[in-house]
Amino acid sequence: MVNQWQGGFQGEVRVTAGASAITGWTARWTFANGQSVSQSWNATLTSSGAAVTARNVDYNGRLAAGASVSFGFIGGWTGSNTKPEVSCTPS
Repeated sequence: MVNQWQGGFQGEVRVTAGASAITGWTARWTFANGQSVSQSWNATLTSSGAAVTARNVDYNGRLAAGASVSFGFIGGWTGSNTKPEVSCTPS
């Protein structure tokens, strides 16, 4: 979480390639407390209920071994804003 305000927040996720280069990536997480995503940058986000999937865009999918890229999003929350665990897989 980069910033938070009443009812909203800005999140950022860093994707890092492992020992080998990758040609694309997908990150997934599930919000625990009804949070939602309203906009994103440097990734294509889709959501179904609390589950969110982020995929690379054309210009940031190819990463050399050990290289990183970040994407961000704006979200909304009510009650509490628990940070989710993000998993990422190369594609």
